[in-house]
Amino acid sequence: MPHNIAILGASGYTGAELVRLIAGHPELEIAALSADRKAGQTMASVFPHLRHLDLPDLVRIEEIDFGGIDLCFCALPHATSQAVIAELPRDVRVIDLSADFRLRDPADYEKWYGKPHAAPELQKEAVYGLTEFYRPEIAAARLVAGTGCNAATGQYALRPLIAAGVIDLDDIVIDLKAAVSGAGRSLKENLLHAELSEGYNAYGLGGTHRHLGEFDQEFSLIAGRKVEVQFQPHLVPANRGILASVYVRGSVQAVHDTLAGAYEGEPFLHVLPMGEAPSTHHVRGSNIVHVGAVADRRAGRTVVFAALDNLTKGSSGQALQNANLMLGHDERAGLDMVPLFP
Repeated sequence: MPHNIAILGASGYTGAELVRLIAGHPELEIAALSADRKAGQTMASVFPHLRHLDLPDLVRIEEIDFGGIDLCFCALPHATSQAVIAELPRDVRVIDLSADFRLRDPADYEKWYGKPHAAPELQKEAVYGLTEFYRPEIAAARLVAGTGCNAATGQYALRPLIAAGVIDLDDIVIDLKAAVSGAGRSLKENLLHAELSEGYNAYGLGGTHRHLGEFDQEFSLIAGRKVEVQFQPHLVPANRGILASVYVRGSVQAVHDTLAGAYEGEPFLHVLPMGEAPSTHHVRGSNIVHVGAVADRRAGRTVVFAALDNLTKGSSGQALQNANLMLGHDERAGLDMVPLFP
């Protein structure tokens, strides 16, 4: 029997991406879809590219009968998931795609998101959802917190290097370019075509971007001491994709060897040949991450690159990968899409 799935917040980009992925999954069936402003509409009217699928109509969360739901994806805006998940039945497993449970310490959540955590008891059971590094914990979890898409990209470039001690932990710069879909589907003036196209801009200036909370948490945990990276994201006029260029002090050979060893056998992590850099074009629409290492002209300095699709591996694909672990399915089920090119 297939597992019944609910998607809360299905009218957003990550919700639509979940539907796209689950449609190709042999063991999952979408039983309920929720929306706020678009409640009462069909998914075909909200996302015409899904009109060929037999999907339930969008309803409000309170209209869903969770009695027959095995797992719920929560694709709601930040600062709303905590209260919603707290009211779900305890036998429903949950994957939250927002930032509401990513930071283990509620004080860190308040620091980065500007308000007290609304469900600190739930936070204690939440597992950080970076699949390749938390598989056993995710498989056993009731609540999994999906990572930030920027945070995931930077971590794929750096986690093995920090763990192996092959780079200087006090000299790390993450320069990241992110596509516009990472900002969500809500109308925002700065995301209008006339204001975004034909240029790109930095945002989260001076170390204010919230994904720094995840970098601080995860990198310090790996190193066993405080690690603070310099991080500057940029918004680019593209629909999908993230490219991180990470500047480190360390031997390019040691960096490349460490990454290749760490990701050997991983189904979605691919380390490029030495000296090659990835492109977002080559991972678009897929759950694949490309990682590369290139020597700088200065001895002992290396640039590490990581590219992924923010809506797939950075969010909804990661969520489905985690759901597969939680429900006992093949981790790759529903995720073996070949990237779209061009």
